[in-house]
Amino acid sequence: MTQKRFFLVALMCMIMSATTFASDRVITANQLPATAQTFINQTFPGASIMYAEIDDGKYEVHLNDGTEINFDRKGNWDKVDCKLKAVPAHLIPATIASNVETQFSGTVITKIDKERYGYEIELSNGLDLKFNRQGMLSEIDD
Repeated sequence: MTQKRFFLVALMCMIMSATTFASDRVITANQLPATAQTFINQTFPGASIMYAEIDDGKYEVHLNDGTEINFDRKGNWDKVDCKLKAVPAHLIPATIASNVETQFSGTVITKIDKERYGYEIELSNGLDLKFNRQGMLSEIDD
């Protein structure tokens, strides 16, 4: 690759990353939809919001305990990532919780992500599992 071509590719990458970064806007907790504020207060009592961002109408919230939560435009949770701690049990559909308890005993669900096809979860042992809308395991990725 010539120097000129390398320079152009590098410049395009920098512009794209700057554009992507610039689209995220930091907001205050009070600027979150009421649904999101209520969810945080009820699901993570005692935790406080370190910062929140809005990007294309979707919200990303970072709590002081390390938890990251994504919300849709209306303030409904889309993804909860508790890092090394267990996701609150009431967020996990019963069929998924039962499946994980049976097939992966000794682990906890540390991340849950709603997808069009169902759910993607991450376990404390690092496995990523995909479940269909009925809660049946469809894929395991390590």
